[in-house]
Amino acid sequence: MIVLSTGSLYNYGIYRVFGLAAETGYDGIEVLVDGKWDSRDPSYLRSLSAEFKLPITALHSPFVRDVQGWPRDELERLKRTVALARELDVPVVVSHLPLRFCGVVVQLHFLGYHRFFLPFPWLRREQYYHFIRDGQLMELESSSGVTIGLENMPALHLLGFPLNAYWFNRPRELGSFPHLTLDTAHLGTWGINPVDVYEQLKERIVHIHLSNFDGRDHRSPPDGQLPLAELLRRLAQSRYKGAISVESAPDALNAEDERKCRVALKRALTFCRKHFVVEK
Repeated sequence: MIVLSTGSLYNYGIYRVFGLAAETGYDGIEVLVDGKWDSRDPSYLRSLSAEFKLPITALHSPFVRDVQGWPRDELERLKRTVALARELDVPVVVSHLPLRFCGVVVQLHFLGYHRFFLPFPWLRREQYYHFIRDGQLMELESSSGVTIGLENMPALHLLGFPLNAYWFNRPRELGSFPHLTLDTAHLGTWGINPVDVYEQLKERIVHIHLSNFDGRDHRSPPDGQLPLAELLRRLAQSRYKGAISVESAPDALNAEDERKCRVALKRALTFCRKHFVVEK
């Protein structure tokens, strides 16, 4: 199943993203829960799914603190997302790994766009960290009936050097968790081949964020240096059952022009379907 993440077009309204996904032929939707009320209103989301005949295959827990009406604590936001998933009968919730450091993200627009993480010199172990480390995540899955796929995270940069700003973010550490979301572009920031990681962790992977990397992350799947065609073929060969979610950045899908965006969405979907062919 090839689905579209609303995060790919987060600067559009939810209704518009559902409409474009249906028009261009996607099989479903992953909803990024964010500051827009529409992204977390169960009645509205249910009506969109019915109107456009697109199942919601996953919810992505908010990864920003300022979500009006929701807790600022990451663990409580996850629990709220799981409760929303239960109400909507959505089988999977995607959640980021806990941050290792306190810090700030700095964006510079001088001589081009530059974004980097400036950490503070102490480790961060919030309640969410202990919840994951101590196995309580599995208890939440068992009590809710919702699968929680922890997502591998990208390299951030400090003075031009890669920085691992997240706990449990190496493949060998991820292998200790029951369910994972594989983000291909995030692996690209580390120079890691997603095919190798899939082969290592495939028994635990329940959801995939598919996008490419060319020095910039979250490019459209056909555009970049990652072997995504090979990955899709491996997924088909192993009869992967989860959703493959196109999660590109808006600029990679020409979001500033809806006509061009529609073409880019179709192109990404065609690429996925060409290589993800499960033999009967």
